[in-house]
Amino acid sequence: MRKFIFLFLALSFLSVQAQTKKKTTKKKAKAKTTKVAKPVEEAPIVEAPVVETPAAGAVVDDTPITSMSILNAKSPESFRKYRELGLIKKGDSMVSNKVTPLKYGFIEDKDILKSMVVWEIIDMNDKLNQPFYHNEDGLVSQNKSLYQILFDAINDGRIKEVYDDEMFQTRLSPDAIQSRIKNSVMSDAGIDRLNETGKLTEAEKKEFTNVYETKTENVKVLKIKGMWYIDRRDSQMKYRLLGIAAMGQDPSTMGQFGPDGQPLASKDELIDLFWVYYPDAREVLANSVVFNSKNLASDITFDDILNARRFSTVIYKSDNGLGNGVIKDYIPRDADAQLEESERIKGQILQMENDMWNY
Repeated sequence: MRKFIFLFLALSFLSVQAQTKKKTTKKKAKAKTTKVAKPVEEAPIVEAPVVETPAAGAVVDDTPITSMSILNAKSPESFRKYRELGLIKKGDSMVSNKVTPLKYGFIEDKDILKSMVVWEIIDMNDKLNQPFYHNEDGLVSQNKSLYQILFDAINDGRIKEVYDDEMFQTRLSPDAIQSRIKNSVMSDAGIDRLNETGKLTEAEKKEFTNVYETKTENVKVLKIKGMWYIDRRDSQMKYRLLGIAAMGQDPSTMGQFGPDGQPLASKDELIDLFWVYYPDAREVLANSVVFNSKNLASDITFDDILNARRFSTVIYKSDNGLGNGVIKDYIPRDADAQLEESERIKGQILQMENDMWNY
């Protein structure tokens, strides 16, 4: 009996000891797991900013604009984009802000009692004509010079009726215009290098090539062609603009010298870069605002001031029914007499209207 009791006590002691060891092992395991999990939890906190920084820098605000004023824009990128597209947000819809110019009325041949075609020069050095030459910053105001507007519209295909001369006979492609306003010439050093090596690297071509280009700041003279006519239906003298041209230096003669060491052309020698048939350019010009020094928010367009003849010109050629007469051809080497002839032709145009009331 004593042996049985002793054996029972021994087994009970071993069972209690085993349970105590098991609890201790669990506590140690839990403590060990907690120590391992701690750095795992902290790792994302350290790495999170590194992942988010480039994503934040790549975000561009493309919110549609609700006004054509920079004062209401949320970002310059969005403002430029939608202003160029001519779109503004009205409610839940995008509405076009493009202007359609008022169409010219149809004129019957029999309704023209008398007419005269004149060619005129717009000198942008004249204070009255300076808005044609002005370029703005492109953000607060998108004003550009008239030449730059025409040139950009020709290149992107908005203006297609572009010609070589004032008679609108030979069409010009954008590539032909590019070759007319830009010329690349290899320098003497480049020619010597080419003779030595027989071939130039791309870096050497760039180094030894001089590029001459007629830029917008060099175009300070415009030409226009238009018709003055008396409309019998309205009993009015009217003017219709037919063509407009930009004049600049000839890049093919820039930087070129003759045998006597003198430049082949001076800055005063200008050529017609291109002629634009005006009716095809009206939509572009009707959506291009003219610079106004008194009010940057002015909405006067180039189409407005050209049709209203808000500029100063000098007539250099006229068609009085007996052929085209260039003033400098029949009055050579006399600038004062040429200006007097220009004024005489202007007086002749005014006399056309006075004569209308004497019929």
